[in-house]
Amino acid sequence: MSLSSYIILFGLAIFGIHFWLQTKSYIFQHEEVSRIAKRHAGNDKNIRAMFTKIALDLEKKYPGHILPEESRQWQFVNAGGWMGSMYLLHASLTEYVLFFGTAVDTQGHSGLYWANISDTVLAGSLRQWKDGTLESQVYGAGDLVLHGWGEVAAVQFSAGTWMVEYGRGFVPSTLGFALWDSIFSTLDFVSASKLIAVYAKALVRETAFQVQEMIETLKKNMKS
Repeated sequence: MSLSSYIILFGLAIFGIHFWLQTKSYIFQHEEVSRIAKRHAGNDKNIRAMFTKIALDLEKKYPGHILPEESRQWQFVNAGGWMGSMYLLHASLTEYVLFFGTAVDTQGHSGLYWANISDTVLAGSLRQWKDGTLESQVYGAGDLVLHGWGEVAAVQFSAGTWMVEYGRGFVPSTLGFALWDSIFSTLDFVSASKLIAVYAKALVRETAFQVQEMIETLKKNMKS
């Protein structure tokens, strides 16, 4: 197969994925995830208790779509020069929900994503300097920070910054950024393998749940 054929196939694949992302229905909404998170924002004296309450609220709002507690764990992420910790709650091919934060001051590149990402700050502060601007903006507890599809920015997290993050787009495209530093810079293969494993587990779980829902719907339609 010629190079031009590969380029055409690649272009068709990109177009197909983009069309799918624009037309499919989604489980979560940026506003709803943020609203749930904001109920508990500002309680920086007991971060773990705050995250526990948010996770319970999300489980009630989206039953079956949140990873069970025994499958969740905090794990380091090194990306774009910054270092943080994440706690995955949900992931599919097109959506993810997670807790994210850092116990130390850290800063770096936001990354460029094929996804729209929103962060609701629960404690601490996040400074964002978007490409093309000459000034940065600081966000604190209760603020919603948006990072649009194809945007890039410099980000700075103060020690003790914690947030709830929701991403919507082609989630596999974000893994390169999330894994690159761990694999090629810090050589932290343990953290990289944990991230891959928990994403795979969440993806399988969500796919199985969706298939089961489709089967139940078909059964109901056949009976009616």
